[in-house]
Amino acid sequence: MRTVLITGGSRGIGAEAVRLFANAGCRVVLNYNASEEAAKALAAEFAGRVLPVRADVACRTEVEAMFRRAEAVFGGVDVLICNAGVAQQKLFTDLTEGEWRRMLDVHLTGAFHCCQCALPHMIRQRWGRIVTVSSMWGQVGGSCEAAYSAAKAGLIGLTKALAKEEGPSGVTVNCVAPGVIDTDMMAGFSEADRSALADETPVGALGTPRQVAEALLFLAGERAGYITGQVLGVNGGLVI
Repeated sequence: MRTVLITGGSRGIGAEAVRLFANAGCRVVLNYNASEEAAKALAAEFAGRVLPVRADVACRTEVEAMFRRAEAVFGGVDVLICNAGVAQQKLFTDLTEGEWRRMLDVHLTGAFHCCQCALPHMIRQRWGRIVTVSSMWGQVGGSCEAAYSAAKAGLIGLTKALAKEEGPSGVTVNCVAPGVIDTDMMAGFSEADRSALADETPVGALGTPRQVAEALLFLAGERAGYITGQVLGVNGGLVI
C-alpha cells in the first residue's frame, strides 16, 4: 500500500485528489494550512486512511515536522503531490515585494521543501512519484498574474530538472498544468465571466477538480512508469 502526501489537500483539486487516492487504497497525508475544519471533515470520510497534518509549506521546519509525522504514522512517503498554492490578480506595477515573495514561497519554495524531504526515502527504495501542479499560466503567462505565472513556470523548470536527476533512482517527476478549473478560486467571477471563459475553451466548458485529480492519480501510478519530465495540460484545449 502506497503512502501519498498531498499538499493543499483540504479543498478544490487537492481535496478531490485526496478522495481519489484514498478510494484507490492508498494511505493519504492531507496537508493543509488554514482550512483545519475542512481538512478534518474530509479525513473523517476515510477512517484511518487519511491523516490531516497542518503545515505551511513555505516554512522548512513545518514541512520537516509534517514528514516526520507522516513517517511515524504511515511510513515513508512514496508519492508526493505538490498542489499547495495561492492566487492573486493584480497589476504587476502594483505588486508589493511581500506579495511577490509569498507567491514564490508557497508555490515554488514549498515544492522545493517537500521534494527534498520526500526524495531520500524514494531514492532508498528506488521507487517514487512526484507530481507538481502548475498552471497553463506557467506555460504561457497571464495578464495581471505575473507573480503567479512566474511561480508556476518555476515549477515546470523544477519538474524537468528533477526528472533528469532522479530518473536513475527510479523516481519519476511530472507536472499537471490545469486550465480554468471550477474551484473556489473562481468565487469572485460573475456568471457572465464564467460563461465567457467556458466559451473561450475549445471543449466549451470549465474544468472540474476531479478531472485534474484523475491526471494526478494516473501519473502517480504504475502505468506511468515510463513517463517523466512531462507537462500534462488539463485545460480543455485552451493552451496547446
